[in-house]
Amino acid sequence: MSQSSAWRYVVCPDGSFFRTFNPDGDLDDVSDEQLLRLRPTSGRDERPLRPCSRCGGDLLLQWNGPWGTGVWMELCPACDADRPAASAFIRWHRDPDRDPKVLPQLFEDWEAETMHAHGWSRAAQPEAPACPPAPPGLTPRGQG
Repeated sequence: MSQSSAWRYVVCPDGSFFRTFNPDGDLDDVSDEQLLRLRPTSGRDERPLRPCSRCGGDLLLQWNGPWGTGVWMELCPACDADRPAASAFIRWHRDPDRDPKVLPQLFEDWEAETMHAHGWSRAAQPEAPACPPAPPGLTPRGQG
């Protein structure tokens, strides 16, 4: 089980994984086994991976880019071996002793690297605005 603030990642023994939206940590107490039972077994996951659009070889992963971008992301061991985030993801995927806890960061790094290659960049997260100070007349006094 791996988690981030918005996604819950579940890694299968073969290195495949899926993620599901985890608003406010609602799925934090749900086991990976329970999530696997809830996951639909038919549909797009049963289709074989299409070949790499660049070299025609086998893909380790194909993924839709962030919503609204129209980018289709591919992780190809042959084409992406020289890209730092992609090669780290490939090594993780091939390692039988992979640590599921590092998946969210590996995925986010690979996504950012892939989207950058398509001309996109990740926007910095805005900081929360500072609260204005309380007016001096409304500050409660301590009791002595």
